[in-house]
Amino acid sequence: MASNRHLGRIVAMQTLYEYDFRGGESGDIKIEDVFERNLNEFKGQIDDLDFVRDIVSGVLANAESIDSIIAPAAPDWPVEQIARVDKTVLRVAVYELMLKRDVPPKVVINEAVEIAKTFGGENSSKFVNGVLGTIYRNSDYYEPEEKSEVEQPTEETEVEPAPEQ
Repeated sequence: MASNRHLGRIVAMQTLYEYDFRGGESGDIKIEDVFERNLNEFKGQIDDLDFVRDIVSGVLANAESIDSIIAPAAPDWPVEQIARVDKTVLRVAVYELMLKRDVPPKVVINEAVEIAKTFGGENSSKFVNGVLGTIYRNSDYYEPEEKSEVEQPTEETEVEPAPEQ
C-alpha cells in the first residue's frame, strides 16, 4: 500500500504540474482531462483513486492558503519564482502535512524529498526538505524527537584534537 500511495502522489504531482504548466484555470485545459489521462497511464497500479483525487482537488482548492504557508519558509524565493516542479511537490506535501494531517509528518516529508529527487533539479530535494522541515518545526503540532544522548568524553576517554587548518 505504501508504494501504491507513492505512485498516487506522483500521479497527483504530475497532474498538478501539467495543469499549472498549461495555464491552470486561465489555460485551455481542464484538470479532469489531465487527471483522467494520468490515471489511465497507471491503470491497475493504484488502488486508492480517492487518495489521488483528494490530493489534486485539495491542492487546487487550497492553493492560496498552501502558498501562504510556503512563502515564509522560503523567504529568499517568492512562491511564483520557485521552480514549477519544486513548487508542485511542496504544494502536495504542504496539503498533506498541514491541512490533511492524516499521514505522519516524517512520511510526508520523506515522500516529497524522494519525488523531488526523481523529478526535480540537482538541489530540489535539499530545497524541498529544508522548506518542509521549517514548515513542520513552526507548526502547532511539531514534536521534536527525543535527542539521543551523545557520549560525552570522560577523563578516561581521550579526545583527539581538531585537525589544524
